This record gives sequence, C-alpha cells and structure tokens, in this order.
Amino acid sequence: MTVSAEEKVDQVTLSIENHVAAVVIDRQHVLNAVDGTAQARLNEIWDRIEADPDVRAVVITGAGTRAFCVGADMSAAAVDKTGLQYWAELDPNGFGGLSLRTTLDVPVIARVNGYALGGGMEIVLGADIVVAADTARFGLTEPRVGRLALDGGIHQLVRRVPYTQAMSMLLTGRKAEASEMQSMGLVNEVVPADELDDAVQRWVDQILSCAPTSVRAVKQMVTRTAHLTAAEARGLRLPALMAALDSDDSAEGVRAFQEKRPPVWPGR
Repeated sequence: MTVSAEEKVDQVTLSIENHVAAVVIDRQHVLNAVDGTAQARLNEIWDRIEADPDVRAVVITGAGTRAFCVGADMSAAAVDKTGLQYWAELDPNGFGGLSLRTTLDVPVIARVNGYALGGGMEIVLGADIVVAADTARFGLTEPRVGRLALDGGIHQLVRRVPYTQAMSMLLTGRKAEASEMQSMGLVNEVVPADELDDAVQRWVDQILSCAPTSVRAVKQMVTRTAHLTAAEARGLRLPALMAALDSDDSAEGVRAFQEKRPPVWPGR
C-alpha cells in the first residue's frame, strides 16, 4: 500500500513519498512526550510500514525545534500507576513501538532536532542511523523522577556504547550534548540545526541508492542474529536474505554495472 497524502491521528503524523516514510510526533505542548494513545498510534504506524513493500526508508522526528521526544507524558494518567503496574504493562515493541522492535526490516533514521530524553532516547536507540542538530540533548533521565528506562533504554544503551560511557548516563540521569553522543558512537552525524534536513536527506539518498531487497536483507540479518556467532548467523536462511539473492534487484544491479549506468531498482 502507498500513502500519498499526510495523515494525522492524535498528533502523530505519517506521510509516504518517493519510497520514504516520515513519522512525526507532533505534541509540542508537552515537548512531544508520548501518552498511551500516541503510543498505540506509533505501533499502528510501524505495523503499516512493515506491511508496505514500497517503503524503503523511514525518518522519525519530533515537530518543532525544541524536542525530538522527552519520553512518556508525565501529565498523563498512566503516571499514577505503581512502578510494578507500569512494568507489567510494558509494550513488547518498546517505547514508541520502536525501541525493541525486531520485525521492521526498513532502515530508520532518527532526525534529532532537540531534546531526546527518557523514552525519546529509547526511540533513538531503536533507530539505525542517528542525525542530530548540535543543539540536541540526550539522556535517560528516569532515575531523576524515580523511574527506570525499562522500554529498551537500559539494556540497549549498554549494548550500543562502551560500558563506562553507558553507566555514566544510566547512573546519573544526566543530559549529554550531541557531540558527546557522537564521540560515544551513538550519533552518526552532528550538524547545525539549519542544516539538519539536508544532512538527513543525504543519508536517505545513500540508502535509496542501494537495492531495496539488499537493504532489507541486511537489516533483517543484523536484527535477528545478534545472539549468534558470525558463523552461526551466516548459515541462517532468513526470508529477506533468500528474497534478495533471487531478486529482480540483483539482476538489475549486475546489468546496470555492465551497462555503466545507475540502477533503477524494481524493489523486488
């Protein structure tokens, strides 16, 4: 399925154009914090993208200039629950339906335009590529309000950056600048805020220059074999891998190389 017009439901938008899906959390009155309804909408969006073979890349961001997402909406009724109630009701896909999702084979770019705190940083940890404005700030700040980053933050961060770097954030709840997160290896590129869209577009263009079936296979192979050795992982006949090996994209890539022209990917 393909969506040509923008949709807006509970202040979360989805638009798809030229094979790229844009997901925007637009709750600027609470710095793009996510409540239960927005969480459900985000899960619906990811499910829809998963089912749409025409989508070849996703960009997720927050509306406005102040915040990417500051996590759970602390003004929402959900915060009245005990910690045990909250833990028992955690979304298996993680915060924003993304931070622990393992079934999305489309590359996700986080466009971090401002504060990415708590669950917002967990969404960042669920992305594949992170491009940040130099004004962005990151942090798993839950301990400062008596909470825990249970939606992927604690377990993902220690797997993505060196142990002492992760613990320096987890044990203090501090905020870090984009440049520091880049030095840790969590952020791919940091640019001035007015250059953020251009930087994101460069990454999108590079993804789109590759065969869609190859890109899907790469992501599926990475996300579904993290618990295996490299030798064990290579032996798995994952669906996206087998589809890529016998795809029209594969034939087109070789043909375009031989004919010395840019490939035109069928996407199948």
